[in-house]
Amino acid sequence: MAKNLVLVESPSKAKTINKYLGRNYIVESTVGHIKNLPKTKLGIDIEDGYKVSLLNIRGKGDLIKKIRSLSKKAEKIFVATDPDREGEAIAQDVVEILEGKTDAHIYRVLFNEVTKNAVKAAMKEPLEIDNALVESQRARRVMDRIIGYKISPILWRAILEASGNSLSAGRVQSVALRLICEREKIIEDFT
Repeated sequence: MAKNLVLVESPSKAKTINKYLGRNYIVESTVGHIKNLPKTKLGIDIEDGYKVSLLNIRGKGDLIKKIRSLSKKAEKIFVATDPDREGEAIAQDVVEILEGKTDAHIYRVLFNEVTKNAVKAAMKEPLEIDNALVESQRARRVMDRIIGYKISPILWRAILEASGNSLSAGRVQSVALRLICEREKIIEDFT
């Protein structure tokens, strides 16, 4: 029985890493994010300090059950999601879905290449989750949602009728465009 559980984002990475680590490890994939803002509403309580309502993504229920089941048998859990803000947020979501479901200690593992040496070296130096990166990803996601959620219907009315193409306001592009426009207005109004 494996004593260690390793969680990565990609199923193909999981297979490769499993070969590197051997039989004392089970390597499972989250297949990307496991939580997200709701699809049909804002999901952010603007009146209460911008509290975010993250929900388990529809269709990930069986995967979450599997991860929880594997975590109960593990002595250690290594979350090896990608070394970026998104990966850090996924790692935090994994910790949250496992809260109270396992006695295993959860570690964060980072590697920039999927090679035997890089993976083994990272496993020897586990870290904690970087909360600043998690908060950064969530702040970006909140900005995307607040601005994009309100701009997309305007785009649909203005452009969809003319072109017939489906559009959304995108991610940070909308936030960046709004900040640029606001700054330009301040510059124009300055005397």
